[in-house]
Amino acid sequence: MAFNFLELDKILIIRLSSLGDILLTTPLIRTIRKKNPSIEIDFIVKEEFADLLKYNPHLSNLYKYTNHKFEKQIIFNSLLSKNYNLVIDLQNNFRSSEITRPLHCEFVKFKKNNFKKFLLVQFKINQLKDAPQVPLRYAGTIGESELDDEGLEFITNNLPDSRFEKNKTYIGICPGAKHFTKRWPLENFISLGKKLESAGYTVVLFGGLQEIQICNEIENNLENALNLCSTNLLQVGADMKMCKVIYTNDSGLMHLAAALNVPVIAFFGSTVKEFGFFPYKVKNIVLENNKLSCRPCTHIGRKSCPKIHFDCMRKINAELAFQSLKNQMLT
Repeated sequence: MAFNFLELDKILIIRLSSLGDILLTTPLIRTIRKKNPSIEIDFIVKEEFADLLKYNPHLSNLYKYTNHKFEKQIIFNSLLSKNYNLVIDLQNNFRSSEITRPLHCEFVKFKKNNFKKFLLVQFKINQLKDAPQVPLRYAGTIGESELDDEGLEFITNNLPDSRFEKNKTYIGICPGAKHFTKRWPLENFISLGKKLESAGYTVVLFGGLQEIQICNEIENNLENALNLCSTNLLQVGADMKMCKVIYTNDSGLMHLAAALNVPVIAFFGSTVKEFGFFPYKVKNIVLENNKLSCRPCTHIGRKSCPKIHFDCMRKINAELAFQSLKNQMLT
């Protein structure tokens, strides 16, 4: 369904989580703002991800969703008083339905392609071969078939960590991901880090609370790695901008690097690009093992390899990852 945004004065966008999914909404936000510079665009997001949109120049109001019953009711009452013309539900689950239900206005929901994902994962029937990336699919929710040539958007006012030095070339490594099958093996990251240091680069490690242990282990095996694990996304963004290239798994930090327009080398294991979540409009290389008949084994990640061998990640070696940097990203 297509909308004339010049005829609308207030809209609400819902995307509560997670890190990457929220950043992937930013081209749509920008497109709507360009169509009607005076429109009021409000957004509701889980409070732990609010910093991703804190300084977004196209938003009018940012609401922080919480599970606390009293605070949630205050937010819902505020939304109800706004009299929105349109609600764009990009989450499309029971939590977002809880928000849209009392608003009594027109709303549209993001279609998740769950059946096509199921066919690809379970039977390797690929009906997603020509599927657009997720930002374009978000735009399709409101009848838009095109977005501008700009990428994802993330703004931070934080200063980079004081340990960065002007005369060094920094290469970022984001070794984490929520699920095991989306994580390139630790020993491969260590081997890659050693190759980078031997070539004169300084490794910077990024991650959150869940990655502290793995980042510490990589740091302990390298000579001069800068370990910048942090839960402060605004600080992570400021530090990522100091990197020439960032190595990352298929994770939220991959999209954060893309939103900062930092070139990305991404490792894809149990997931594939057809799901639409590969780096958007940024210089990138996706390293994956296309010789396996078992890929993809999931569309979100698994806690272990169902075939035990984990060849989707193990057979992407550190030398290939290093040569990708030298031959394709720094030329």
